[in-house]
Amino acid sequence: MPKHICLWSGPRNISTTLMYSFAQRKDTKVFDEPLYAHYLSKHPKAKQYHPEAEAILNTIEHDGNKVMKMLLHHSEKPIYFYKQMIHHLLDLDRKFMTKTINIILTRNPKEMLPSFDKVISNPHIDDVGYKLHVNLLNYFKNNTIEYVILDSKRVLLNPEEVLKKLCDAVDIPFYKTMLHWDKGARSEDGIWAKHWYSNIHNSTGFIPYKPKTEPFPNHLKPLLKECQPYYEQLLEEAL
Repeated sequence: MPKHICLWSGPRNISTTLMYSFAQRKDTKVFDEPLYAHYLSKHPKAKQYHPEAEAILNTIEHDGNKVMKMLLHHSEKPIYFYKQMIHHLLDLDRKFMTKTINIILTRNPKEMLPSFDKVISNPHIDDVGYKLHVNLLNYFKNNTIEYVILDSKRVLLNPEEVLKKLCDAVDIPFYKTMLHWDKGARSEDGIWAKHWYSNIHNSTGFIPYKPKTEPFPNHLKPLLKECQPYYEQLLEEAL
């Protein structure tokens, strides 16, 4: 039976980097945000401010339950890796998660929020993932579903060590090929890539962690205060 891995990430994280990493495995096929159109079709306002919203809605299946059912029928490869965004779970039946390997990917909101605000200004708590991640964590615990939590900074500080731990946790072999890739876009990239993926397209591997030096924006401080307790809870269990 193939393994189906769902990476549940917040925005402006290293989710695309991890997708590129898993794409280097010969035993793995990757998918880029297959629930994006589902989210845009369910959220009352998201299509007004998400880049390429109309194109996404015109090219990707809207029914998220149908999408996940279809994906879980794939069996040509031993491993399938789905880069997913936590907010894309909006109004979705989560029963499929008993059949997937679930990874929560988080990032310090002090670093994530200013980055996200540059693309989508004045975000809300439900746009940035922290509360939704903890809700998902509680769902896993209440339904005895195994999970793994990754913190972006820890991954970037030592990609090989954390990837080895991750591969052990999900019971797959680690390959050093996961650490490097060719510069440029991938065929699996979503049509939104030009708005979000410039850094990964210019990379050939995990970009070393560098702390942000710019002052934290004043208008985001209330949201930071709201996000911080959720992030700290997630960090306690991260690899």
